Amino acid sequence: MSHDLTPDELAFVQSAFDHARSGDLSALVEVLDAGVPVNLTNGAGDTLLILGAYHVHGDVVRELLARGADHGRVNDRGQTALAAAVFRKDGEIVRALLDAGADPELGPRSAASIATFFELPDMLSLLRR
Repeated sequence: MSHDLTPDELAFVQSAFDHARSGDLSALVEVLDAGVPVNLTNGAGDTLLILGAYHVHGDVVRELLARGADHGRVNDRGQTALAAAVFRKDGEIVRALLDAGADPELGPRSAASIATFFELPDMLSLLRR
């Protein structure tokens, strides 16, 4: 028995990445409620959580965390959702990820190393709280 997705099914699954990037929370929730995995990962190793954090969508990040998204995933560039949020200088998302247990030192391009490299003292102090 084959488990290959039809083109329509594949497009539906892939739409989750577009919704995370664009911040379309209601469409993302619809896709997740239909059974798309919360830890879905694209070809670059980006999870929905990493994309939501990088594109500064706090509501998407909070929803994904509430659904059990793994904040410890590292993409192919060595970055986590927390590193993406630090890079984008979004304190609200950084705090949400830290509250969920995200590790500032995780990954080759960790949140702490990003904050240090780009001289982001506000982000560093958040990470060290």
